[in-house]
This record gives sequence, structure tokens and C-alpha cells, in this order.
Amino acid sequence: MDKPSNTADDILAAAQTFIVAGGYNGFSYADIAEVVGIRKASIHHHFPSKVDLVQTLVRRYLENAVTGMAEIERNVPEPPELLRTYAGFWARCIEDASRPFCVCALLASELPALPPEVAVEVRAYFQFLSGWLTGVIERGAGQGTLTISAAPRVEAEAFMATVHGAMLSARAYGNTAAFATIMAPTLQKLIPEAG
Repeated sequence: MDKPSNTADDILAAAQTFIVAGGYNGFSYADIAEVVGIRKASIHHHFPSKVDLVQTLVRRYLENAVTGMAEIERNVPEPPELLRTYAGFWARCIEDASRPFCVCALLASELPALPPEVAVEVRAYFQFLSGWLTGVIERGAGQGTLTISAAPRVEAEAFMATVHGAMLSARAYGNTAAFATIMAPTLQKLIPEAG
């Protein structure tokens, strides 16, 4: 027997799809109601405003990222493989269109126009990701498994910017392979050749 769907989760999933396709202002509650098969009043019951909806979405996105990164670290402890795994995750998501763009990266491009309550959540996501990448790069540099030419925090920001820029280029060119092509030199710079 199928697990019954959770209406709030369905609403959040629809909102994420709409944001990735058209940004914060690219959807309305009417759009979500049509996709989920409920009335707009039902959405307002779960999320009184669009700010509440997107704030919850971004918080959950961050919670999933924290959980996901912890899982990756348990399974892939070496810094070079962590960076490859992270980049590979996005390459697969872009290729199979399961997550063609990071919702927080897309929202960050709209930051000046976002409600402050949403903007603070987007910044929190970036701070987490930057901190995680900084930790990975610090460990790798300390172990001699990563080669860095700037402070670990700067390298982390550059890596994060390259990932998000590669997403943007893949979208702009309509070429999913562009992501891996753009990421390759960054990974090669950080990860020295063995032997």
C-alpha cells in the first residue's frame, strides 16, 4: 500500500519546482493548488503567506543539506573524494534533471528582491555550505591531499562559486555536460595527481 502523501510536503515540492523553473516570483498559490490538486485556502492553512512557504522550503533545504553532508562524510572520509562526490552529485542531478539547479543558488541571484525573512534563510544555507567546504579543504590541505593557493575559506568560496556558476552555464547553454566540463579544472587544481 502506498504511503499517503503529506500535503505540506507536496506543497513544498511544488514550490521548489516552480522556484527552480522561474524564481521566487515565478509562481503563485494558484499554480501550486493546480499542481497539488488542492484549493488555495488549503495552502494558506499550511503556509499563511508565500514568505512562510519559501522560508520553510529553504530551512528544510538546509536541514537536508546538513544531513546529506554528514552522510557523505561518513561514507567518503577523504577530502579529495568529498569534493568529487559533491560535484558529482550536482552533475548527476543536472544530467537527470532531478535537481537541475540549487534552489538556494537561484534564490541568491534574486536576493535584493527577496523578502528579508527569506533572504536570511538563503544566507544561512550559503554560510553552512561555505563552512562545510572550508572544513573539507582545511583537512585536505593539512593532510597534503589537496593543493590550495589561498586560504581554505577563499578556496571554499571559489569552489562554491564554480559549482553554482557551472549550474548556471549548463542551464544557459542547455547542455548538461557543461557542468562537468567547467568543474574539471577546479577539481584538477585542488586535487594533485597521485604518484
